[in-house]
Amino acid sequence: MSAQARSARWNAAVPWLFVLLWSSGFIGSKLGVPYAEPFTFLMLRYCIVLVILVPIALITRAPWPKGRGQMLHVAFAGLLIHALYLSGCVWSLRLGLPAGILSLIVSMQPLFTAAFAGVALGERVLPRQWAGLVLGFLGTALVVAHKTGSGLTFAMTLPAILSLIGITAGTMWQKRHCPSFDLRTSTVVQYAASLVVTALLAFTTETMQVDWSGQFVFALLWVALVLSIGAISLLNHLIRSGTAVNVASLFYTVPAVTALLAWGIFGEILTGLSLIGMAVAVTGVWLARGR
Repeated sequence: MSAQARSARWNAAVPWLFVLLWSSGFIGSKLGVPYAEPFTFLMLRYCIVLVILVPIALITRAPWPKGRGQMLHVAFAGLLIHALYLSGCVWSLRLGLPAGILSLIVSMQPLFTAAFAGVALGERVLPRQWAGLVLGFLGTALVVAHKTGSGLTFAMTLPAILSLIGITAGTMWQKRHCPSFDLRTSTVVQYAASLVVTALLAFTTETMQVDWSGQFVFALLWVALVLSIGAISLLNHLIRSGTAVNVASLFYTVPAVTALLAWGIFGEILTGLSLIGMAVAVTGVWLARGR
């Protein structure tokens, strides 16, 4: 097989590998959060990532973002994608927001991205893509329909809305202001900035007590290595090589894949409506991403 053919296959596989790894993060968080408070869990996660990536960046002499301006752009994108998005998710769950509602709110990201891509990035969203985005959202709603609950308050949903803003604005900010950067050093910058914010939240709002069980250690290593290094590297690659709408549309499949993983690992209920929703969501992503 030629190098060009291998490269084409890899590029075709990256989006779906990203979805699989990103979806597994919700499983890892569910395994780990019972043994540590949310912000403490995130702080430890970022520390492990930096312990691994900083030596790699220094030993390989990877180039750092050029100038103060580029450094700030990279750090700000990281704060939006890592600190705001993840902190909002765990905080809303801590306040009692059902996971299904959280998934539904965050899955509005592709629609928000499409709405602002023209103004922020100069990207044109085709009618076919709009149809795919709407279809993807409807499919996601079907997937999580049986997980929604009542008794919602504005306090519960506000952090989830902030998560939606963070992941939407972060991907567009990175696409516009950080078109090219070294993944090793820029990831260090993004996680270092996120660690400062998350550590501040942990010190001021939590007891920071941790039950170092085997399950917690496994979950912590999983989200640090597979998610924060593996999935985020793939996300950065996708942001650089594709349009914002194409990248955002992939998030529609995350609730479906997460539901399948939760069914296989935790034995959670997987209804017929969920299966229909998965098919609808995948069809929507296919339409949104084009041929």
